[in-house]
Amino acid sequence: MADMCFYNQKRFSCGDWSWTSFAHRCNYEYRTGETCGMKLVNLTENEPTKCRICEKIETKFRRRSAEVDRLERWKREGGDFDCLNGSVQKSHQGTGQGDLQLANGTG
Repeated sequence: MADMCFYNQKRFSCGDWSWTSFAHRCNYEYRTGETCGMKLVNLTENEPTKCRICEKIETKFRRRSAEVDRLERWKREGGDFDCLNGSVQKSHQGTGQGDLQLANGTG
């Protein structure tokens, strides 16, 4: 396996990974100073946190859960919805947009 270039890798707690720094070059070079283009893992650094994408998804789930809890509380408490009508509509729209973003993976 001397025909490859070696890179360090970062593995997140969610299972995702990313390439980090260049570790060392193999003997096979197309041009002076360039790598061969193939990547092998030299060293894996285990990161105790989740990747950026998983953190964003968790944030959206928490935000959506809070909105749903708020809507359920308003329904349970009953009361005067005339004064809360704008807030209820905004919460419904927020959960709908959050559902759409989570389903599409956008965000």
